[in-house]
Amino acid sequence: MAFALDLLKGKVKVDDCTPLLETKYKTKYEKLKELLGSEEGKEKELKIDVDNELCDGCGICVTSCPVNPRYCPPSLSGKAPDYPPDPHQLFQVKNGKCELLNLKYCRRLEGEGQARECRVCESYCPRDAIKIDYI
Repeated sequence: MAFALDLLKGKVKVDDCTPLLETKYKTKYEKLKELLGSEEGKEKELKIDVDNELCDGCGICVTSCPVNPRYCPPSLSGKAPDYPPDPHQLFQVKNGKCELLNLKYCRRLEGEGQARECRVCESYCPRDAIKIDYI
């Protein structure tokens, strides 16, 4: 899975996965090449979008984000983090809407292994207001 994520980020190319070069995977190799097209190998940046039209300010993203409890102990019990927010905090609810504060501490950037695949904020959002992508 780490290779797939690096492929999406543009850090590696399809040809870097030697098993895909085997004859039995030729069809999958060709589909991947077609899918990625001219974007293959171009570095992409992580982007987390919060759709303010969909967001209702419930704060689930704030309390569920695995980064926050390290720096905001109240969020371990589902409470809102302290204010002002810790510099490492990713999200806060401000004026009734979720606001992305600091992307650089996101597990998708800092983590190793499965932590790099973190989608907790996106998957726990009951309104589907958070979207994670690479651009």
